[in-house]
Amino acid sequence: MTYVDPVSHQVNLADGTIPTAHAVQVRRLADLRGLFADPQAEADALAENPLVYQVYDAADLPHVDGHLLYSTTVIQPGRVGDEFFMTKGHFHERSDRAELYYGLSGEGVLLLQTPEGRVETLPMVAGTAAYVPPHWGHRTVNTGRVPFVFLAAYPADAGYDYGTIARDGFAGLVLADGDGFRVVPNPRYRRAASP
Repeated sequence: MTYVDPVSHQVNLADGTIPTAHAVQVRRLADLRGLFADPQAEADALAENPLVYQVYDAADLPHVDGHLLYSTTVIQPGRVGDEFFMTKGHFHERSDRAELYYGLSGEGVLLLQTPEGRVETLPMVAGTAAYVPPHWGHRTVNTGRVPFVFLAAYPADAGYDYGTIARDGFAGLVLADGDGFRVVPNPRYRRAASP
């Protein structure tokens, strides 16, 4: 039997980074082109191409059944039109895989949807543990005025399906509403075909 060595990593609780991260994914607005509901607001904001979020992948572990991967995500505060900064969102390639998010700082919303377009939202703050069940697409949204940071743990063989959301959109939009937010149907969402 070949053993994988145990590992540990410090998470900087002041800013959500993992200083010894194996990899850091940087997502600017151009990387999310076409995902926001207001094309004109998106085009205007693209001139500055702001940083939207970063993902700190903690360790270089095997992407196979039996292992867990973990990372932190730091979503910057900001909006494109009335829509808050968010992650791309994805389903898992192996759709029967679940995921756990744990809020570290700031405030946001975990936006979830089934392949048929049923939408649920889970508000998150520091200390919130949020469960993403199998088969649910998920996206996180910063609804606050400071960075929203969370830790994610997920099966190493889950994989990512970004293509479905890039093609069909997300069924719900999280929009600013006074000092809070509201979730509305996405008029550009293309409902998945029935089996």
